[in-house]
Amino acid sequence: MMVKELEKVVVRFSGDSGDGMQLAGNIFSNVSATVGNDICTFPDYPADIRAPQGSLTGVSGFQVHIGAGKVHTPGDQCDVLVAMNPAALKTQYKFCKPGAVIIIDTDSFTRKDLDKALITSDDPFEELGIKNEIIAAPISSMCKESLKDSGMDNKSILRCKNMFALGLVCWLFNREIPLAENMLREKFAKKPAIAEANIKVLNDGYNYGHNTHANGAVTYKIESNGPKAKGRYMDINGNKATCYGLIAAAEKAGLQLYLGSYPITPATDILHELSKHKSLGIKTVQCEDEIAGCASAVGASFAGALAVTSTSGPGICLKSEAMNLAVIAELPLVVVDVQRGGPSTGMPTKSEQTDLLQALYGRNGESPMPVIAATSPTNCFDAAYQAAKIAVEHMTPVVLLTDAFVANGAAAWKLPDLEKDYPAITPHRVTPDMAGSWTPYTRDPENGARYWAVPGTPGFSHRIGGLEKSSATGAISTEPENHDLMTRLRAEKVAKIADSLPLQQVEGPEDADLLIVGWGGTYGHLYSAMEEMNAQGKKVALAQFQYINPLPKNTAELLCRYKKIVVAEQNSGQFAAYLRSKIPAAPITAQFNQVKGQPFVTKELVAAFTKILED
Repeated sequence: MMVKELEKVVVRFSGDSGDGMQLAGNIFSNVSATVGNDICTFPDYPADIRAPQGSLTGVSGFQVHIGAGKVHTPGDQCDVLVAMNPAALKTQYKFCKPGAVIIIDTDSFTRKDLDKALITSDDPFEELGIKNEIIAAPISSMCKESLKDSGMDNKSILRCKNMFALGLVCWLFNREIPLAENMLREKFAKKPAIAEANIKVLNDGYNYGHNTHANGAVTYKIESNGPKAKGRYMDINGNKATCYGLIAAAEKAGLQLYLGSYPITPATDILHELSKHKSLGIKTVQCEDEIAGCASAVGASFAGALAVTSTSGPGICLKSEAMNLAVIAELPLVVVDVQRGGPSTGMPTKSEQTDLLQALYGRNGESPMPVIAATSPTNCFDAAYQAAKIAVEHMTPVVLLTDAFVANGAAAWKLPDLEKDYPAITPHRVTPDMAGSWTPYTRDPENGARYWAVPGTPGFSHRIGGLEKSSATGAISTEPENHDLMTRLRAEKVAKIADSLPLQQVEGPEDADLLIVGWGGTYGHLYSAMEEMNAQGKKVALAQFQYINPLPKNTAELLCRYKKIVVAEQNSGQFAAYLRSKIPAAPITAQFNQVKGQPFVTKELVAAFTKILED
């Protein structure tokens, strides 16, 4: 059998929401990462709790890009598509490359299934204009035959067909089945019979490909281009990385971590993950609504905890009053906003960058708040750590923006050395020598932050709250001059955070003719576009912003170096407008804006940026 070696490949699993495509994709990703490949994943699933079986709206997809070297995106189009039914084929074929291999379950292509997918002819491939190579396997029938003596009912047996498809894909790419078996035993540790049933079907899928030479006796292999940096690696998604970053920050700061939250897609996994770590002293509360989630976190912060509340865009609207309480009380708080498609309920399982202006300005009164944006699934760890550090050292609430793409997407992550690789976090607390002279709004002359006094500390009894207070005494004040002063002091405190931020970096040639500017989770696609254009001989650089408010101190100088700047973002131009307001002299000559609920497509970026460069 001939084995072709590839540098990279994109595989997309698709089927009904109940077909287990997310699990199959995750296992294949983990197996690939374990053998040394780099990965980038994109789960793409509907908002319906359970759409009608076989319907076009109920298709769930999972795409993974696997590379011998570094990969930055889940790929524009796939080399292999697994389509478990006609609806999956019809809706997902648009993601295929022209020469892609398509794997189907022939048992799910009956006339009834075709009708559900609104396919009128008996030949869906002809009707849809599909001329790709097809691996047609009777997956459902093979699962029934495989588990006929298992004692499982028919419905339970058919739930295993995703593992048959996974086994077939593992054969196609010469993946080691024992790695997948270990993952299944771990996932179903409390249900060993289910684990063994899935493992049997997985092996049968692998053997089916091997025995029938389903791809014309051609399989593929993706080697790893040299060893990665030494250390322990794990496959991690952005929500889990955010949780780990918060846990690490609490440990480093010597604080108890508290999460007050309310379930909302796509942020709920943060609540689920942190609730698993009670052994670390973490407290999680699923509150009755978004308002209570944030208000309880403000209370926990007053009591001396590292307080966090997590949500998505609609929840930020509801939390705004409690966030403002943290602003005027000057209490540390991390607000995690996993952005999704809006407005209103919008597209809850899709990704956008449309909450930026809400994070910056979406509160009453003058209420400046630091804003940080994570750039990748693994960067969510660093961003969460930095958000917590800023919150407790500068006594301010901080908004951490991620999005559904980086929160649900996964990549291989090297477990960090907290002692060596991460700076100390020193909460801005009162010291014993301040007793007797301290007032609630006594400020550090260097960073402008007030000092944090945990209730019950002898000599530091005090009252704070939502009413404006005197800068000198901490008593309620309605004096105009005092309010003006406190407004300015709160703004100056946030502005001074820039002194502790790293300078903004630019990737690519120093003499670039075009600077691409992005922020947050679009990094991988923008970097890939830059790389492709530079390979074509064009001089293009990239500045991807993680720190939004305040901006890094060198931002104005950096932007004014270039003659042409394009700001690319998944909204209608929010960051571009913000940059223009902060740096009027910046030569922002163009914008690239999409609001599709989907990640950027690299080839579209290259075409648009090339046109801007040549105009």
